Amino acid sequence: MGGKPPPQQQQGVKFTRRTASGRVVNLSREEENDGSGEFAGQNDYINYTVMMPPTPDNQPGTSDSKNNGPAGTSRFASGSQQGGVGGDGSGGGSKLERRVSTVLNSTNNKSMLLRSQTQDFDHNRWLFETKGTYGIGNACWKDDHNSVGDDGNPMGMSDIMDKPWKPLTRKVAISGGILSPYRLLILLRIVILAFFLTWRITNPNYDAMWLWGMSIVCEIWFAISWLLDVLPKLNPINRAADLAALHDKFEQPSPENPNGRSDLPGIDVFVSTADPEKEPPLVTANTILSILGVEYPIEKVSCYISDDGGAILTFEAMAEAVKFAEDRRWMKREYDEFKVRINGLPEAIKKRSEMYNAREEKKEMQEFKDKNGGVPPPEDQPLNVPKATWMADGTHWPGTWYTPTADHSKGDHAGILQVMSKVPEHEPVMGHADEKTLDFTGVDIRIPMFAYVSREKRPGFDHNKKAGAMNAMVRASAILSNGPFILNLDCDHYVYNSIVLREGMCYMMDRGGDRVCYIQFPQRFEGIDPSDRYANHNTVFFDGNMRALDGLQGPMYVGTGCMFRRYALYGFEPPRFMEHTGLFGRVKTKVNRNPANQVKMNQEDEDTQPLNENSSDSGGVPQKFGNSSIFTDTIPVAEFQARPLADHKSVKNGRPPGALLKPRSPMDAPTVAEAIAVISCWYEDKTEWGDRVGWIYGSVTEDVVTGYRMHNRGWRSIYCITKRDAFRGSAPINLTDRLHQVLRWATGSVEIFFSKNNAFFATRRLKFLQRIAYLNVGIYPFTSLFLVVYCFLPALSLFSGQFIVQGLDVTFLFYLLSITICLILISLLEVKWSGIALEEWWRNEQFWVIGGTSSHLVAVLQGLLKVIAGVEIHFTLTSKSAGDDEEDVYADLYLVKWTSLFIMPLTIIILNLIAVVMGILRTVYSVIPQYNKLFGGLFFSFWVLSHMYPFAKGLMGRRGRVPTIVWVWSGLLSITIALLWVALDPPGGSTGEIAI
Repeated sequence: MGGKPPPQQQQGVKFTRRTASGRVVNLSREEENDGSGEFAGQNDYINYTVMMPPTPDNQPGTSDSKNNGPAGTSRFASGSQQGGVGGDGSGGGSKLERRVSTVLNSTNNKSMLLRSQTQDFDHNRWLFETKGTYGIGNACWKDDHNSVGDDGNPMGMSDIMDKPWKPLTRKVAISGGILSPYRLLILLRIVILAFFLTWRITNPNYDAMWLWGMSIVCEIWFAISWLLDVLPKLNPINRAADLAALHDKFEQPSPENPNGRSDLPGIDVFVSTADPEKEPPLVTANTILSILGVEYPIEKVSCYISDDGGAILTFEAMAEAVKFAEDRRWMKREYDEFKVRINGLPEAIKKRSEMYNAREEKKEMQEFKDKNGGVPPPEDQPLNVPKATWMADGTHWPGTWYTPTADHSKGDHAGILQVMSKVPEHEPVMGHADEKTLDFTGVDIRIPMFAYVSREKRPGFDHNKKAGAMNAMVRASAILSNGPFILNLDCDHYVYNSIVLREGMCYMMDRGGDRVCYIQFPQRFEGIDPSDRYANHNTVFFDGNMRALDGLQGPMYVGTGCMFRRYALYGFEPPRFMEHTGLFGRVKTKVNRNPANQVKMNQEDEDTQPLNENSSDSGGVPQKFGNSSIFTDTIPVAEFQARPLADHKSVKNGRPPGALLKPRSPMDAPTVAEAIAVISCWYEDKTEWGDRVGWIYGSVTEDVVTGYRMHNRGWRSIYCITKRDAFRGSAPINLTDRLHQVLRWATGSVEIFFSKNNAFFATRRLKFLQRIAYLNVGIYPFTSLFLVVYCFLPALSLFSGQFIVQGLDVTFLFYLLSITICLILISLLEVKWSGIALEEWWRNEQFWVIGGTSSHLVAVLQGLLKVIAGVEIHFTLTSKSAGDDEEDVYADLYLVKWTSLFIMPLTIIILNLIAVVMGILRTVYSVIPQYNKLFGGLFFSFWVLSHMYPFAKGLMGRRGRVPTIVWVWSGLLSITIALLWVALDPPGGSTGEIAI
């Protein structure tokens, strides 16, 4: 017994399995791998335990100095396994007693006895009792002096939490289950159209070659027009902004921003108006109030209104709006009083002016009597006292007077700039509770800076309409606030989503945002009739075409609801862009204009310096901004402040964090004087304003041209669709006003087609499909020529007894059915990915025919007259509704105002109705009736009349009565058709068909 104990044999790994009776059986590896053993049962793997041997490196008490023996039980062992020999080599006692004594020798492992009896290992308690860790990460961080950073200092969780870079926006791809069939159907329809047109050309109708020739020309053009419209829709995308990430990145405390002040760039908001009679001041004032209440750092927002009419009514309405914003009393009561004051301003201004003018006349009369010994002036020579318009302070209004005179008319008045609310204080001003006002405790009661601007106008100067007014406001705002971003709104488009500026800023401040020239928001409208009779919502364009363009180089600029990069408006090139060459622009070449990348990579300080007008070659930089050195000095500042944060190595052309924390300098008299000087009518002489800088001149659709010029330089734009509508405005629901609005847009497109802004002359920086989209902008009005002819073809077919094809054979019907089914499926998938309704799509199709046969046709004629004869085109403003008629919100919908634009659609409707009647009668009473040609003509006449239904309904007014002009026009057309019929097909003819 006292001899040396025999050497212990190496124990292998054992496997156990609990049987159905609860007994634990040890198995070898071979037995375990054999699934057909006698111990196999239903619950084989319910309680499966791996029994590990008590190896020296797997002892529960080895780390404790109080452990007397070198061996112990395994941490994963069950109570039935042998624990090993004691420290003295004796094997006295049972196996369980020896195991318990070994475990109890370690005070740190007393609790493991209790857990081991359940055959489970408590890993959490083991971590706690042995001071174990999970490692290094943001879930758990164990302080360890061995963890040091690059600078030699210990690292903690806060160090790694600041490292991750989070994007501010993301692309949300449209499901491939929608896009793949959509693209496949487009390709299929292109193939079918190619075969159909080939068949049509090779199978003429020899009985009516004139009818066949007109139809085939129209169908070829319609195919081309459809291609131009559908090709840019092949890659639609959705986007989402992360407002929480924007807040964390720009408005949280950091080493560069210890107080957590906002490091966001400034924004200047532009509102444009021209005529207070057609654009009610109350509507404009509501827009201003919505801007003053946006959710954005107040000290970084500045609001400007451009009154291109120089009206005192607009001026005083804006003063009332600012006063209302500053008073902060009970909103409902005060707003009702505010509306009363605004609506009463015209009468108040007139009475005030009459009072002051009467006083001036009395004063002049007294002076005349004093000079002439008390003799009054003769009655035939009254005193020449101007009928001035007076301000409330008893001075002459420098703008347009109610009675226009020299220096005081719409086209002849001085420039006006009035800062109505000063630059807000840099530190927040918190409100407090008050019985007379709302409780503003803890609320910042500052309001943004607001300025009224009316540029100078003089005879002999071309003021360039709205584009000239916007450029004047760009220069004035650069002197006063110089916000690196500009948001422009129409006077009837108010802010509906208070966080819209932050959502737009996510795209500008994200990685690659320095290449974005503008953010276009969709236009949403209020006051539209529930059926949207004239497609005023225009959702097919805003939710379909514009969303698809976002997948290319970006959406077009549509005049309002757009956030610009000021530096891009100045005509500069982006820091980086792509040039597209080869077939369909497949070959891409990267071009870098960033001067920071022209130096060594280790010179990081160069990347934080602002660009200036000489930072690129003279061929890509506009040189002529005018003679204001103060304005020129603001350009590099605006460029630098618009850069995204350089918080990650992947961010190119960034600015350091905390660079925009300094307060704005106070406004002084010289600054205001300089701002007045840059809005003078002579400032743009011999400059590039309107040619390359700012809004582009020469077109009534200056918005599309301005956006095209930016894309042509290599910039890209973003389409931002917010969950809550960003802005809401009004749209004309009257048929006449709606057609005149479409006429202005179409005329601008014709001007673009005949100008250097035609996409045919675009640079290589414009993507191929983006070029197709801009090409379609200039071409789509010309479709009206073919559409009008095609709408007359059914009537001509019914009158002549012929059809566009020889007969309704199987081939023609197969092609017609295939093309129609493909178009329907494509439309359904387009409705699916764009989110529009089928009714909206159908309304858009109807108004495409109505506008194409009226406004687009007239636009083509006007554009040709301007190009050939130099006849200038003039338009009136679209009237905006104040929305105060609560009794009948849609009263304008039923108002019939005759216009020459009605003539062509009305003629098409009447001719098709007459042709349907005559076609049926001639076929019924014919000796050999040809019903196939009749059905063909009736089908196409029904197609025309179904598209014209909203026009006919609008022409009948509220009670559905046909206007007298319709009866007169119908009679004239009927007489004309009868005379032509007799002349072309005399009664003695035997064919019964018109011979042409």
